[in-house]
Amino acid sequence: MIDTTTVVDLLTDWDIPPIVTAELALTALIYVRGFLRIRRTRPAQFPAWRLAAFSAGIAAVFVAVASPLDTFSESLLFMHMAQHYVLMSIAPPLIVLGAPVVPLLRGLPRFVIRLLRPLFVSRFIHAAGRFLTRPRVAWIAMNAAYIGWHIPRAYEFALASENWHNFEHACFFFSNLMFWWPIVSPWPGRALQSRWVLIPYLLLADIVNTAVSAMLCFSGRLLYPSYGQIARPLGLSALNDQVAAGAFMWVFGSAVYLVPAVMIVAQILWSSGEASPAVESWRSI
Repeated sequence: MIDTTTVVDLLTDWDIPPIVTAELALTALIYVRGFLRIRRTRPAQFPAWRLAAFSAGIAAVFVAVASPLDTFSESLLFMHMAQHYVLMSIAPPLIVLGAPVVPLLRGLPRFVIRLLRPLFVSRFIHAAGRFLTRPRVAWIAMNAAYIGWHIPRAYEFALASENWHNFEHACFFFSNLMFWWPIVSPWPGRALQSRWVLIPYLLLADIVNTAVSAMLCFSGRLLYPSYGQIARPLGLSALNDQVAAGAFMWVFGSAVYLVPAVMIVAQILWSSGEASPAVESWRSI
């Protein structure tokens, strides 16, 4: 069997899922509606860049599930890892930067708010939210999902079932919402008493990412046999595809942890005196 995939196909072969697309569009519409309402009374907490960040995050999820990243995820490990990267390291921090809780609640129709009011005032729901966004809990959840689903047997299991594959992606997305929450501390949540804790939080996550990436790069054998049992797109061998996927995860995955770590250190060091405009912009996040 000869694979006829071209480089153009890797850019243009989109497969738009109608249900997920409708859900994303509805979520964006609710957020925009609520954002415009809350901005009238709290413009300081909701500058325009928050709307842009949330919209970009929703767009990133759409790209992950509808673009060639998804179309070729079963034939190119590199594309699959890039899809995971979008779902873990691009969409979640952008959505959290949008401070989504209040706009999403304010954007709901009034009858829905009345129906959900018992949940809004529930002590259990508030306690669960605080628990899930504790740094220790969020770190463990994110890295457990990351490591667990990249174990060869678990990865192959998800690859063989569309439902489990979707569940895997949901695990990546929601665990990373948890992970990025204490880093951004969006309003109206409470900021951490000491942001120094975020430095090992990010650096240890980078170590985990480095270990998984290095395993793909240097194992010397095919870890996910499914990629060796199909016609190879563009003539790329399965093992070289695996090495490329590991290198991508290593470089871009490390950057997404190390850059915020450096910015947080700069923020802390400048916090006792007059900060530069760039640091002040980061502090407002």
